[in-house]
Amino acid sequence: MAKVTLKSAEEVSVMREAGRLLASVFSYLDTLIGPGTTTMQINDWTERYIVDELKARPASKGQYDYQYVLNASVNHVVCHGVPSDKQTLKSGDIVNVDITLEKDGFIADSSKMYLIGEVNPFAKRLVDKTYEALWQGIQAVKPGATLGDVGNAIQHHAESNGYSVVREYCGHGIGREMHEEPQVLHYGKKGSGLRLKEGMVFTIEPMINQGKAKIKTKRDGWTVVTSDKKLSAQWEHTVAVTANGVEVLTLRDEEQLPLALDAN
Repeated sequence: MAKVTLKSAEEVSVMREAGRLLASVFSYLDTLIGPGTTTMQINDWTERYIVDELKARPASKGQYDYQYVLNASVNHVVCHGVPSDKQTLKSGDIVNVDITLEKDGFIADSSKMYLIGEVNPFAKRLVDKTYEALWQGIQAVKPGATLGDVGNAIQHHAESNGYSVVREYCGHGIGREMHEEPQVLHYGKKGSGLRLKEGMVFTIEPMINQGKAKIKTKRDGWTVVTSDKKLSAQWEHTVAVTANGVEVLTLRDEEQLPLALDAN
């Protein structure tokens, strides 16, 4: 098993600041994204804000030869949606905006779903239940728990609400590198997998499908879509295992921590 790098209190502090800055990017985008917005506009606004306003680095740009600063995944796109001037958001769309940011040598990673205009209730339910599944996973994080506990919590919530969990993609350790150990699956058995320790920092980013879990990659070799063309939703946070629980490093202003986490 590959080695997991534990972060010191000082390193977590730097990552906390990177996470705070990344959360502010979403607050900025909240005022801009709507019907008529192109996904390339979202990319360009984000890059200018990170570089010019936050004096930070968009960590996705240049990673794996990727030339953009985010992924914008619309409707049945599961992940890795490539920004385009030709893709204009319209009322009824759902879109996941996935952004990374590096500050002082450490990276934060987060994504948020945006509901564009008037959205079908079935689409909104998928988005809401995916968000709840993310938090079910987060609440399972504490020293002594396992990654299987995290994945099981997400899987149970998604499947009990009639949805399926994408299995080909997972969360990941994060720090000086965007992708570190461990891999964080969004399904699994309680008590299985790596045991969590204080100082571990990783992302939880479930991709939940309205229909079947099967996916495929488009001809561009990057964009991943549902095979049945039904909707997919995703939310992501970067979290740190603390002495007595979990800290969400990318928590946004509009989010309220569940009571179980407030106590930590």
